[in-house]
Order: sequence, then structure tokens, then C-alpha cells
Amino acid sequence: MKSFGLKIGMLTILSISLLVTSCSKDETATVADESPAITADQTRQTAEAEMTTDEVLSIVEMAYAENEEDDGRTASLFTDCVTITISFENGVTFVTLDFGFGCQLNNGAIVSGIINLTYGPVVAGTRTITVVFEDFTYNSKEVAGGATIYRERNNANGNPQSTVNKDLQITFPSGVIANVTGTRVAEWIEGVGSGTWMDNVFLITGDRQIEVSTGFTHDALVTVPLRREATCPHFVSGEIEITRNNGNGNLDFGDGTCDNIAILTVNGVEITIILN
Repeated sequence: MKSFGLKIGMLTILSISLLVTSCSKDETATVADESPAITADQTRQTAEAEMTTDEVLSIVEMAYAENEEDDGRTASLFTDCVTITISFENGVTFVTLDFGFGCQLNNGAIVSGIINLTYGPVVAGTRTITVVFEDFTYNSKEVAGGATIYRERNNANGNPQSTVNKDLQITFPSGVIANVTGTRVAEWIEGVGSGTWMDNVFLITGDRQIEVSTGFTHDALVTVPLRREATCPHFVSGEIEITRNNGNGNLDFGDGTCDNIAILTVNGVEITIILN
């Protein structure tokens, strides 16, 4: 009888233990299921990584335009702290932009290190430019890697256009690393041939994937062209469709005002993102 009672007691304890374990697993699953697929902090990180890649590619494009396309220039983006070296060999042009240990451009950006450009002759109004970053920083963010630019002097709208395949690594001061790959198409819609960088306006489209060292991958597609004005450090308008952690969202950069605010919409809920 004692043995039978002991068995009953042990079975009861085992059943309760299994029930508690099962409930614990269910609660854990529920918490995981309720965790947000797209967070504001992750969106801020990826938006800042994307804007950094766009800014440094804009520097490259302006260096190329000032050297090859912009006759009669009266105001340069580049200040005297930049050393620009141009050499030629067998029909290939080599351009080195050396910003030293710290240099402020006329748009206020603080940069350092070297950008190398290499390109051959113009073929049917187009040219391919190879870009490599060497110990380069932009506003305290390290930028490594490179890009290939397909440059059209006149696109279907008669505007200069660059189609960039980029593979860049952005390291934030915090140590977080964002690997940015994808395609960026920049159409130069205003300020062409004016002789100054200050009235330049670009429309940016394309897609990109950003892998962040904190443990997530961000895919983005421009659904409304991003408007980049040369005197503003942020996109002033345009929208990006975001896919991350099996969730979807939309990031809206505004109505044309130069500010550091973007609106993230997830499942109909709007979240204000403040960009650095």
C-alpha cells in the first residue's frame, strides 16, 4: 500500500512538473511572438547607415562632376584641406581625394582618410567608375569597402544619372557595424551646370540590404524617390518600404522640410524617428 501510494505521489508531482514546464514554454513563445518585428531604434540605426552611404557617394559624385563635367565652376564642395591628385595611364584616370586626419567640407561634413576613383574613357556618353574607401571616416563613422558607378551624362530625362552597386561597411562610434549592399540610382534634377554645389538636388531610388552586428537584417525598397538637397544633411522627402524580422513597415522622410525627423508606420501605428 505504501509503495502504491508513493507511486501515485510521484506521478502527481511529475504531472505537475510537466504542466509547469509546458506553461513556461507557452509563455516564452507568447513573449517571443509579441516582440516587435520592426523597432524604432533598429530603424534609426539603419536609416543613419543608409544616409551615411548616400552622403559619401554624393561626395564621390561631386568630385567626379567637378573634375569632368562642371565647366565654369564658381563654388566647390571641397575646401583647401583636401588634396586632390589626378594621374593618367593608358587611357585610365586615377583620382585620389586625401582628406588627411580631419577636414571640413563646405557642407559642414567632417571627413578624414582617402577616397580612390578609377575610370576609363567615356563610351557613348557613359563611364564606369570604381570607388575604394581607405581609412575613411564621415562625421565620426568609419566607412570601408567600395562601389561601382555607372555614370550617364544624360539619362532619358536629359539629366546626369549615377547607378551605383555598393558594398560598404559603416562602423558607428558605439562599435555597431552595418554592412550595406544594394543598388542606388541618383538622378541630378536641379543645379546642373550652375557652377555651385549649393543648389544641387538629387532624386534617389533603388534597393538595399543592411546587416547589423546587433543581430538583424534590414531590407529596403524606395517606393517614393528620396529627395536629397545638397545643403541638407537628411533626405527631405520620399518613402522606403521596410522588411525586417518577418515584419513590414514604411519610413516617410517628410514633405520637403529639412529636418531630422522621419515617420515609421507599422501595422497602422505611426512612430516618430529622430535621426542623428
